[in-house]
Amino acid sequence: MPMNASDPISKHFRLQHEEHSGLAKLGLKTIKDLLWYFPARYGDSAQSKRISELVIGETATVFGRIKNLKTGKAYIKKIAMAEGTIEDETGSLKAVWFNQPYIAKMIKEDALVRIEGKVSEKRGGNSLYMSNPKIEAVGEIPLNIGDSLFNTTPGQDDIHTLYPVYPETRGISSSWIYHKIQKILKSRVIESMEDALPVEVLEKYHLPTLQTALIWIHAPQTKDDALSARKRFSFEEIFLIQLKKQQERKEREEEETAVIKGTEKEVTKFLKRFPFTPTEAQMNAINTVLKDFGSGQAMSRLLEGDVGSGKTLVAAATAYAATAKIPGVASPEYQVAYMAPTEILAKQHFESFISYFSHLPMKIALITGSGCLKFPSKVSPTIPTPISRTQLLKWVKGGEISMVIGTHALISKSVEFKNLAYVVIDEQHRFGTAQRQKLSRKQDFLPHLLSMTATPIPRTLALTMYGDLDISLLDQMPAGRKPIITKIVLPSKRDEMYKDVEVALEEGRQAYVICPRIDAPDPDKETAMNAKSVKETAEHLKKSVFQNYEIGIMHSKMRPVEKDRVMKDFSEGRIDILVSTSVVEVGVNVPNATIIMIEGAERFGLSQLHQLRGRVLRGNHQAYCFVLTESSNAKSAERLKALVTAKNGFELAELDLTLRGAGQLYGKKQWGISDIAMDALQNLKMVEFARNEAKEIISRDHTLIQFPSLKKALDERNDIHFE
Repeated sequence: MPMNASDPISKHFRLQHEEHSGLAKLGLKTIKDLLWYFPARYGDSAQSKRISELVIGETATVFGRIKNLKTGKAYIKKIAMAEGTIEDETGSLKAVWFNQPYIAKMIKEDALVRIEGKVSEKRGGNSLYMSNPKIEAVGEIPLNIGDSLFNTTPGQDDIHTLYPVYPETRGISSSWIYHKIQKILKSRVIESMEDALPVEVLEKYHLPTLQTALIWIHAPQTKDDALSARKRFSFEEIFLIQLKKQQERKEREEEETAVIKGTEKEVTKFLKRFPFTPTEAQMNAINTVLKDFGSGQAMSRLLEGDVGSGKTLVAAATAYAATAKIPGVASPEYQVAYMAPTEILAKQHFESFISYFSHLPMKIALITGSGCLKFPSKVSPTIPTPISRTQLLKWVKGGEISMVIGTHALISKSVEFKNLAYVVIDEQHRFGTAQRQKLSRKQDFLPHLLSMTATPIPRTLALTMYGDLDISLLDQMPAGRKPIITKIVLPSKRDEMYKDVEVALEEGRQAYVICPRIDAPDPDKETAMNAKSVKETAEHLKKSVFQNYEIGIMHSKMRPVEKDRVMKDFSEGRIDILVSTSVVEVGVNVPNATIIMIEGAERFGLSQLHQLRGRVLRGNHQAYCFVLTESSNAKSAERLKALVTAKNGFELAELDLTLRGAGQLYGKKQWGISDIAMDALQNLKMVEFARNEAKEIISRDHTLIQFPSLKKALDERNDIHFE
């Protein structure tokens, strides 16, 4: 039966129920899906050992035949287990799998297998064994293993020794995937597949063709072949994302937008009212936005800046520019929308903007799920007043409200603007693309867009995932701001830290305690993460450490209204110590909170630790961050030291990317891209090359009529989130 790439896997391979379930879990439906399920790594049979060569304490790979497979229970803890004996021509090796009795059913008696694990010696010293080794059935045992004579036989240098190792799930082993893919490759189905990458791109960057790359990634003769294939698929996926982003940019540039001119002098006057001088980075960002306003093309800009770097001031100054009536300049009465991810942040910004604009004849509104407010009040021109949603929406639609601040409520259909010229989105990663577009599509012309984030983003990720945006950085802190003192606290120094914290609490300060989990781990689960929890930590602190202080808790399982109430109590001083998971909102302003203690710090990324630390960078008092670690791992300690020495969040983001990798940091679920594309995010040159090629192609043909294979590939990948 001829095989097509779009055929269901079940059409060509007989599947057991467990295999159906496993494929569904891996998201593999078609023949093409299987071909694009790439190895996680490669083993090398030339580096495998014969059983007689094994050394106690080493991790080794062994090929052999498995015998005496059976299930049972461990003698002491009565844990379900499987066991068997692996034999080769030089000896035998016992293998046991605790909590994995299904191994005895998954592998057949007398099957040829490859196992990989740590070599141990049984009590009494008379035999070797491996505990919980990786195992998979193989079709044949390679000839050149260990000190085999085959290694030195003339003409044997080219023996195929690399074998792919695929990510597994219950019912689907690496070996199962390997054999199915080899059959697919032999069917020659790949010969009919179109290569998405243009020939000139393949030649320019010395990339293998699609057919060659598929063979090299699944059946490499050398490590260079495998590397070359991965490079090609990494480039292709990043390139397709860049194409999509460049298309979006091109389409945006061609739409009608508001032209806002003659504002630099007025903005300078506006800024003189503030009791501090803006940083050079803030002024650069403001002036760049003002140029975009007058360009005739809709701005789409990402403003990155550490917590406390002054993003809100940039938003306020540019919002003023969009709404100000300039003497002698005839301009429409434009409106501004400012969207924040939570009610507490929206209210905080509403109060800040009232203080910035109270001297001007400007009407400002707040729209959240809880209700609406308008400033100024007719009764008292210095305070806001509650107003019905119906009345407020009528004034927004009529253009009488210049600035509207809100949560997701802003994107509802009932909110209509007369002249929306400028949209600011705070903590933009908390909103999806569709949500951001809804706010930008409130009228016939396209408003200017400023997205802001306090999350440091590595350059490769910013260039890839925000390829349609221009980027401005706030890489300076306002003058006079005291840097946070960061200390790494080992278990032996915990009591000493508590004494320092109590001194600050006695002076009237407040503290955060951040924990990696909500509940205590289940003691009956061997795989449970042994990490500090919010509930047990709060209970311990209340009973044994800070008995005289009010302690509150917050975590993701609480309803939004509960979280808002807790944050309100904390910000108004009714809670002294807030024990929370990492859900504590970015941007929440509690100037009196000057201490943050982060439990299990080794479980957080550097960028996340930096963001958490920024919660106490809000007031004029000296702030402290205590990084508590239970780990004695040298690599973990080195990583945490970077938190003390790094100059800013951008530096930490790049270091985190190097140490942990993009997949672990951001996850393909968040971005909707594959593991192989995540690899590319550690390669700045590859990302820049892909971006440049995408720009070049879109500038020549943004509809891709001249590149039908490329257009088809892009259309097929519309499932990518492009967040």
